[in-house]
Amino acid sequence: MKAKLDASGHYDDFEVDRVAAVEMNPQAKQSDLVAALEPVVDRLLKRFKQAQEKLRIALAKDNAKSAEEAKGEINALVLFKSDMGAFQRMYSFLSQIFDYGNTAIEKRFIFYRRLLPLLEFGREREGIDLSKMILTHHSLKDQGKRQLPLGDGEAPKLSPLTEAGSGSIQEKEKARLQEIIDKVNDLFEGDLTDDDRLIYVNNVIKGKLLECPELIVQASNNTKAQFANSPTLSKEIMNAVMDALAAHTTMSKQAIDSERVREGLKDVLLGPAQLYEALRERAEDDQSQRLAEFETSNTTRLGPD
Repeated sequence: MKAKLDASGHYDDFEVDRVAAVEMNPQAKQSDLVAALEPVVDRLLKRFKQAQEKLRIALAKDNAKSAEEAKGEINALVLFKSDMGAFQRMYSFLSQIFDYGNTAIEKRFIFYRRLLPLLEFGREREGIDLSKMILTHHSLKDQGKRQLPLGDGEAPKLSPLTEAGSGSIQEKEKARLQEIIDKVNDLFEGDLTDDDRLIYVNNVIKGKLLECPELIVQASNNTKAQFANSPTLSKEIMNAVMDALAAHTTMSKQAIDSERVREGLKDVLLGPAQLYEALRERAEDDQSQRLAEFETSNTTRLGPD
């Protein structure tokens, strides 16, 4: 993966070392990190924008060859971004097992971690948005003690609980959550609570899958049976399991080691966890948002009259 990413030609060793050096320097400032990353981000976003413009012109001129070349450039950049994410997941997982003994790999993990959030392909704006990049070194200053008066007189008291668990869940939703627990109970072993199992599948894994644009598109354009056979779904379940490893080590290791467990997870996600339905709902929400942005844009251009 390192060799593949290096061969893309989108960065060089100097740029990787520069970002890593800033990260490792406790005296570094936010401006140092910006200066190290900005040339790479600017270059990649411009390449993507140029490829989009090339595609637009090719389609307007009905030039199939040029359009195919532009699509290839766009897909290559999207794949580059995806490969950086895969590199990070593999590094995070495997580094818990052994020491790489290779600083070039660790430097790239640092570099990709900083670069990846800034590459919002398809959402380009004038200038580079570096608001997501925060250098986590802090300077603390003692500003002295301050008085926090609580006021005079008797403070109002909170009302006590009337019944344990007085907040109710709709029976249908309660049954759905219980079905998830019952099915996951058959997949995992060990000292795990019902909450562990429910949160792992219905919140952690499902939440990560809901963030995958490709799955949203597939769910929107296919039946549930077709979606269940998607190779992307199986791949993204594995990616989600690896992402969740640090917080849910026991279940994640069992899922990584067992295809039976991963297939069981797919069954739960497509059944009571309602991943497919949630992805379709996410697609409808995205479409509604794009429509609203389009209408707002038209109103701005045409004017209120």
